[in-house]
Amino acid sequence: MQVRPVCQITKIVPFLGICLEVKLNWRNFALLIAIPFMKRIQIIVLVAIAAVVACLMIFMKDLSTYDSIASAKSKQGKFVHLIAKLDRTRPVEYDPVKDPNFVSFYAIDSMGSETRVIYRNAKPTELEHSERVVLKGKMNGDVFECKEILLKCPSKYKDDPKRQQKSLEEAAAQPAEATESKP
Repeated sequence: MQVRPVCQITKIVPFLGICLEVKLNWRNFALLIAIPFMKRIQIIVLVAIAAVVACLMIFMKDLSTYDSIASAKSKQGKFVHLIAKLDRTRPVEYDPVKDPNFVSFYAIDSMGSETRVIYRNAKPTELEHSERVVLKGKMNGDVFECKEILLKCPSKYKDDPKRQQKSLEEAAAQPAEATESKP
């Protein structure tokens, strides 16, 4: 009497015009599963590493420092971030009836340099009230063509004297309490 393996699978696999007969039983089934599994893990790891590298390269564009207006003028056509104040002596040019997607104003950086800013989008609502603005865009001659404006809230940068005095009093009281509680 002839004994057959319980799990015998016969397949005919065409590969480039060649037919192969594959017989699987319990002994070589584990080997055939383990080898492709290791390859799958390696492929997954390589794809994950490539995705991480691609994400880092994409986000490295946003990891730039703030430039002054003078340095932005030397980098004509390159994407830069400027931090500046709105020049309140000159008017903000914005006419929503004529062109709702055109805002023009002058900005002054901390070094005292000044440039005209053109923003081709809707005017930010609190532009005149903000202490500082972060401008993302490119210099084109003496004009800064802005792609994005971030407004800095004035309350974050103004010091409240009462709050400062209260925090100083609390800081002075804490070391005295700490020395009294020690044996």
